[in-house]
Amino acid sequence: QGCDPFAQTQRSKLQHRRARINQQINKEMRMRAGAENLFRATSNHKVKETVALELSYVNSNLQLLKEELEELNSCMDVYQNDSESISVPMIPLGLKETKELDLLAPLKDFISEHYGEDGSLFEKEIKEFMELRQAMRTPSRNEAGLELLMEYYNQLYFLDNRFFPPSKNLGVFFHWYDSLTGVPSQQRALAFEKGSVLFNIGALHTQIGARQDRASLPGVNRAIDAFQKAAGAFNYLKENFSNAPSLDMSSSSLNMLVRLMIAQVQECVFEKVTLLRAQSDFLTQLQLAQEAARVEDVYSLVHQTMTQAHVKDYVPFSWTTMVHVKSEHFKALSHYFAAIALCDCPAASSAELPEHEKAFIQFHVTMPDGPSLRVLLQDPEERRKLGKAHLKKAIMKHEEAMRIHSLCKILRKMDILQEVLSFAHKRSLSKYSEIDHEEDFFETGDAPDIHPKTHQKPEIKSPNFSQVKVTDLFHRLGPLSVFSAKNKWYPVRRVHLVRGENGFGFTLRGDSPVLIAGVIPGGCAAEAGLKEGDYIISVNGKDCKWSKHAEVVQLLKSTGEEGVEIGVITL
Repeated sequence: QGCDPFAQTQRSKLQHRRARINQQINKEMRMRAGAENLFRATSNHKVKETVALELSYVNSNLQLLKEELEELNSCMDVYQNDSESISVPMIPLGLKETKELDLLAPLKDFISEHYGEDGSLFEKEIKEFMELRQAMRTPSRNEAGLELLMEYYNQLYFLDNRFFPPSKNLGVFFHWYDSLTGVPSQQRALAFEKGSVLFNIGALHTQIGARQDRASLPGVNRAIDAFQKAAGAFNYLKENFSNAPSLDMSSSSLNMLVRLMIAQVQECVFEKVTLLRAQSDFLTQLQLAQEAARVEDVYSLVHQTMTQAHVKDYVPFSWTTMVHVKSEHFKALSHYFAAIALCDCPAASSAELPEHEKAFIQFHVTMPDGPSLRVLLQDPEERRKLGKAHLKKAIMKHEEAMRIHSLCKILRKMDILQEVLSFAHKRSLSKYSEIDHEEDFFETGDAPDIHPKTHQKPEIKSPNFSQVKVTDLFHRLGPLSVFSAKNKWYPVRRVHLVRGENGFGFTLRGDSPVLIAGVIPGGCAAEAGLKEGDYIISVNGKDCKWSKHAEVVQLLKSTGEEGVEIGVITL
């Protein structure tokens, strides 16, 4: 079952608004196409002027609708958790919307034409498939919702093999709306339907990841798992489905989404380290600084990807800004933790010195100016100097993050993000005033950047389709090895056989369906026109498509003198 589409939850209201905007965009685009055709076709100057006016009106409408949709795509707070603790918001994706699809007539016709069966006898199965499709349009935001999408995706494998021959199409169009722009696309290829469902599996994982309470260890682990699976779904889509007609499934968009998910995983790993390492010793603070530098590193890469020519105009401005803010914020944090390690942790004892030296040698991207490592680690004044340089850089980066944040109207409305940024900024300022001495006459140097390092590398977890077992809804059509859309066979022949001295005059092999392996010349079967390679599909009216070898032999043996009627097909 899908969610109740009429339930007035925050998320379903959001999805309703998306659907409404998608339909309006669809309508405006049809009007635009019509107006453009008329503009090209007419030579009447007056008509041309009127149409040009109409076109500018339609274009401005489309622009407004796309801006409204962008604002919806930036409604990150709806997908976050409700706990009291403050966590930096994550970016989730909205689900792709689709139109209803009526498969009753096309599938019944195909069953009659291709399989030679009465299509109306399969109405129950067709309706069951359509109900499953209807349900997967509104999956719940949990494991059950993911299973529903997986179940539908796995059913599409059977639908593809049963009803989509390579040479001919069913004449059915699959309509899906772009997740970010709302622009409708349609294709006859079932691959488009599969790819869109796979996209929604990834999008649902992002929503599940964003709603976890990351202030607790189990919550942060669940978020890591969800974002890694989202990255896996988008990556699988990128590698297996090319030529999708909508932008959100283009290779460059999917590449950006995979990188975004990996960055969100890395951010969760940083949060996990802060939960696990509550102690404030020197090595722990260095580790936190390097983890923060790693998060900054991956968000910088996402920001570069989002500002590339063919992705820039397509990604919501709030996403690009959020990613940019995060890269500056985590750079500031890496310098802050470096300063804490130097200023708040006691100088190394002679026993600790070798370990501290080893960690510090690989800590900076370039070695800081000034005294040797050993002197630096043991002289509190030298530590304070370098710590002060790190804090100065941290404060600059905090201010840059707050400046970028203030440029985006949508992000300015996000109180949580504002709180996180100003809290970190104030914390660095108060630390700076604490270690700043009035008699400091030295010029605070420029602190080198911190070498990024993580103890848990993000994984891209591909979807595990086999975890959701499904049975072929169209099982009654027969085993797929023979009864598929790509195979063709002659109409069923009914043959009457009477047992002779040598039995029926043929040998059998194989299961489901049983195959005639050999025909004895001059025997009863040869006279009836049976050939080697024919499949037995019925014995005395009993369907044998799924029967095992022994069952068919038993049915043939139990016939009396009046003989037996068998149904066979030839591929």
